[in-house]
This record gives sequence, structure tokens and C-alpha cells, in this order.
Amino acid sequence: MPTEQKEQKVAELAELFSNSSILITADYSGIPVGQMNEMRRSLQEQGVKFRVIKNSLALLAADAAGKPALKEVIEHQTGIAFGDGEPTVPAKALSEFIRRTRSSMKILGAELDGQALNPEQVSQLATLPSRDELLAQLFARMKSPMSGLVNVLNGPLAGLARVLRQHADNLAQQPE
Repeated sequence: MPTEQKEQKVAELAELFSNSSILITADYSGIPVGQMNEMRRSLQEQGVKFRVIKNSLALLAADAAGKPALKEVIEHQTGIAFGDGEPTVPAKALSEFIRRTRSSMKILGAELDGQALNPEQVSQLATLPSRDELLAQLFARMKSPMSGLVNVLNGPLAGLARVLRQHADNLAQQPE
């Protein structure tokens, strides 16, 4: 029989799960407390929360939040990184921390848009450019043909202007 405190914890986690765009699970076993605190600070600077959660409570909260795919990536000693904005940010932040500190932490997977992602897919997600970078690239590519068209259309007019200017200069230099 669950206690009122556990029910409250599950409700709190379910709300946190529901409000997150991506949930990344990681096995934190063997991580010293100092490194765990450093990781939390590092992630928090990028707007990512990391919580250590009992698996039984996480499974109940996943059901309550309507995120059954999350249950596929919860195992061992599980910590969950919560991202509420761009899905690539938590993946990049967690992967970068593990790489930079050579931590023994392992990414177990993620839940994104109702789909379970394996560790390789989370790594691929971490290498993707952010939404803003993708939009900038798209606009640059859209601008390039337009700039080329303007240059092509402007070419004959610029040539005509140069010919007329040269002709005017020639007329100005002729004696009367």
C-alpha cells in the first residue's frame, strides 16, 4: 500500500515528466558525490534538471504522465535529465559532461515524443545542431539563390550604367 508521501512524490514526478520535452535516463552507479554535484551544476547552467529517482516511483510516474516509452529505458540506478525546451540541449549537456570528465556514468536511453531512444540515438541527438542553428542554415541557403538572382538581374543594369558613365566622360573630354 503506497503511503501518502509516495503518492505525492509520484504526482510531482508525473507533472515533471509531462512538462518535459525529453527525458534522458542515465546509470549513475559509481559516481562520487562531488562529481554528481558538479554534473548537476553543469546541467543546471544550461537549463537542464537532473534527479535521482527510485525506479519503482519513476515507473509509476511514467504511467501517470502517459509516457510508457520511458519505462523501457529505466534500469539499474537511474537518474533522469529533464529538458523542457530544445531536445538537443539536455543530450548535448549530459554527453559533454560525461566526455569532459571521463565519468563512468552511462546514458541508458531517452523518451522523446512518445518514443524510446537507445544510447546511440541519444548520442546522435547530441551531435545535431540546435533549432536556432538549423534555422540560420536554412535562411542562409534560401538567401543564396535570391542574392544570385539579384546579381544576375542587376548585371545588365550595372553594365549599362558603366557604358553611359564612360560615354558621358568621353563627351566631357572632347573639345568644343
